[in-house]
Amino acid sequence: MPEHKTIFRLPKQRYMVIAAIVILIIMLVSAITLKIFTVENDGFKSDMPTFIVKRGPFRINIVEAGTIKAREQVVLKSQVEGRTTILSLIPEGTLVSKGDLLVELDVSKLLDNKIDQEIRVQNADAAFVRARENLAVVKNQAQSDKDKAELTLEFARQDLEKYKAGEYRNKLMEAEGRITLADEELKRAENRLYWSKKLFKEKYISETKLQEDQLATNKAALDLKLKKSDLWLLENFTYKRDVAQLESDVKQAAMALERTNRKAKADVIQAEAELRAKESEFKRQKDKLQKIEDQIAKTKIYAPADGLAIYATSAKGSWRGNAEPLEEGREVREREELIYLPTALSMKADVKIHEASMKKIKINLRATIEVDALPGKVFTGTVGKIAPLPDAQMIWLNPDLKVYNTEIYIDNEDSDLRTGMSCKAQIIIEEYDDATYIPLQAIVRTNGQPTVYIVTAKSIDPREVEIGMDNNRMVHIISGLQPGETVLLTPPLAAGTVETNISANPKEPAAEKKPAGPWGEAPSKTKKR
Repeated sequence: MPEHKTIFRLPKQRYMVIAAIVILIIMLVSAITLKIFTVENDGFKSDMPTFIVKRGPFRINIVEAGTIKAREQVVLKSQVEGRTTILSLIPEGTLVSKGDLLVELDVSKLLDNKIDQEIRVQNADAAFVRARENLAVVKNQAQSDKDKAELTLEFARQDLEKYKAGEYRNKLMEAEGRITLADEELKRAENRLYWSKKLFKEKYISETKLQEDQLATNKAALDLKLKKSDLWLLENFTYKRDVAQLESDVKQAAMALERTNRKAKADVIQAEAELRAKESEFKRQKDKLQKIEDQIAKTKIYAPADGLAIYATSAKGSWRGNAEPLEEGREVREREELIYLPTALSMKADVKIHEASMKKIKINLRATIEVDALPGKVFTGTVGKIAPLPDAQMIWLNPDLKVYNTEIYIDNEDSDLRTGMSCKAQIIIEEYDDATYIPLQAIVRTNGQPTVYIVTAKSIDPREVEIGMDNNRMVHIISGLQPGETVLLTPPLAAGTVETNISANPKEPAAEKKPAGPWGEAPSKTKKR
């Protein structure tokens, strides 16, 4: 029996322990609930964070970190093409005078290029002179060919005119004279033959002599026919052929003159073009030589004015954080900034303003600047320049970040200020001696209107307010709140997205829908037990 009693007691103890734990959990939850939401004497009490509306001096400003730079300075860059090496460099922080040597770059490669280029210039000069003399020769030859062709044409025309007016007449008279002579010879031969026949009949001459006279007569007759045929040929064929030949000679001479003129013109144009090309090449090579000489001169950088020599790498730093310092033996690229030479004591603070704050700032706004290296000193200044476009380098690093480079001109001229010092600039947007303000986090927009939640003794009520500008922490309340009222610092998130049924009178509780609590709707009023 005792053993059986022990067996039945163990389960009861366990049940009692479990029941006690459940009761403790219920009591703990009830205590927490009663602690958060309690009503004392029918009043509402909230342990959520609140803020009492304040009134007093209020400043709307933008605080950004920046860098001190000289307001007026000469930026000296490397003007040598490509990359070159620093041979000598003036120590940083040296006070220099106008004309002092600051940087000397390697010039050995440029000197070699200069010698090669001088040879090219001499060759181009010789080619230019040769082309110029060749043009003179071509012009002379062209004029000579033209004169010769014109003379040939003139002679051809004269030959034609001479043949028609003189040579043909002479030939015609000569042919007619030969016919006359031949006719006379024929008559004489016929007369001798007549007498020879009579004498032959009388037996005074031999038959052979008669035959000789007969042959002479026949020969004279044939010669007359030939002379007449020559005249006919001269008049009907030779004249026409000679005239045609001479006229063709005139035409060919005219065409030859035209060809000569065209060829002479083409030769002159070609020679002139070659001369211009050689002249252009000569000038181009001279310009290259001049450019190399200019590059050689640019390897030595002199101070254009008096000032304090500051290395660009020290003043600018690098977004990578590992900028190679400027020193002898270092390679520099073309247009790389080497030396900053401030020409006055006036300084400026370069800051970057986020795009969300751009609507607040404008030119001539006042600002205060605190320099990390000069604790206790506060400098004043004004916004002097705002970039129209965001910083391209920052966009490249982070496309979602848009900042605008802004320059603040410092009023004070202090010799302790140095280019490259880190600073914190506070741009004053607005400043009030007496203004109402609350934390920015207490504002929520309901139906597009700025709304706060007023905590009273009995409830949490929404109220629309008119707000001004903020300083990223506090916001200026123009109307809708009075100093001493309590606002909720954690307004319900749902209030900014859903439409709430708010009474026209902010002091009057909502008719049906109650303001949302931290877990949705506000808890109902409960009496303290």
